[in-house]
Amino acid sequence: MKVITRTIWILSLVSLFTDVASEMLYPVMPIFLRTIGFSFLLIGLLEGVAEATAGLSKGYFGKKSDVSGKRLPFVQLGYALSAISKPMMALFVYPLWIFLARTIDRLGKGIRTGARDALLSDESSRENKGKVFGFHRGMDTLGAVFGPLIALIYLYYYPGNYKRLFLIAFLPGVAAILFTFLIKEKKKVVNVALKEKKWSFLSIFAYWSTSPPEYKKLLIGLLAFAMFNSSDAFLLLKMKETGLSDTLVIGVYIFYNLIYALFAYPIGILADKLGLKKIFLIGLGVFAIVYAGFAVNHNYIVFYLLFFLYGVYAAATEGVSKAWISNIVDKKETATAIGTFSGLQSICALIASSLTGFLWVSYGAITTFTITSCVTVMVIVYLSRYKPTPAEKN
Repeated sequence: MKVITRTIWILSLVSLFTDVASEMLYPVMPIFLRTIGFSFLLIGLLEGVAEATAGLSKGYFGKKSDVSGKRLPFVQLGYALSAISKPMMALFVYPLWIFLARTIDRLGKGIRTGARDALLSDESSRENKGKVFGFHRGMDTLGAVFGPLIALIYLYYYPGNYKRLFLIAFLPGVAAILFTFLIKEKKKVVNVALKEKKWSFLSIFAYWSTSPPEYKKLLIGLLAFAMFNSSDAFLLLKMKETGLSDTLVIGVYIFYNLIYALFAYPIGILADKLGLKKIFLIGLGVFAIVYAGFAVNHNYIVFYLLFFLYGVYAAATEGVSKAWISNIVDKKETATAIGTFSGLQSICALIASSLTGFLWVSYGAITTFTITSCVTVMVIVYLSRYKPTPAEKN
């Protein structure tokens, strides 16, 4: 049986080009926002609101996808909105406009995420979920290597000229949209039980009451972690605060994404062999070490080591968590289950980023990163007590 199918390849390429566009701007974004007058607190609020928007839409559109039995229309619309948001950032620097553009970008992510992950799940078997999701994350993150690299080269020749970079980022976004038209969707499977219900943006909370007990137990741990896992923008700001240049900050970020891309697929294979839970917990342990390191470090060489570990953490958790969820819910509810998780996770990101901004302003970076590290250790203890179902063990 062919594990990496044509559809998985195309979806992975779509994610790659989208990430080239997004990550071309991501390491520059906090620096750009600071230059136009955004405070640490406002940056945290911006990231939090944007992620909350993505969160509410992920749950809603995940359910819409399951109800209709269609995946592709949601995927195409979602990637289109994210592409459109890029040139918007270059037009005006007013805070409300920046919030609008960032929110449109995250809305696009919310519309496509559940449907896209359901497509990936439909293309894989229970035995190779980790491999498939790991491959997709690896390709996705490879875009996060090329994107910042393009930004680094651009800023070398045009230092401080951020606006034109937002326009350039539109091009790979368009390429991603075009690739979605190469996907051939399988015959739709309509979830009749969901079709009989009326859904709203707040319906992400409704699935909780009908979801399997294993799903609820798992989500409690995942969301507790998300509550303190703030935007990576704060890691970049910490490096910038220690005196690193824009070039070094972006360079370290490229290195992180390269490690993430290289490790995602092999760690996915390892997760299928050793167990999704075991690999995920190892990933959280690495995360705790990274944040403890960020709390005290001021050496740029050590930042490389920390971001190496951070790349390993991301590879061991991002795709693995979705593969884990897809193995404990009914196939017809995959988009709903993943969309609900992603939705609630994004709402937690609103709290996490806002809280991190507040803690940073009030108590400093050391206290902020130390608290995150300690909470992660507590989540590891909780999830270590989670007992997998017989189906998950196979």
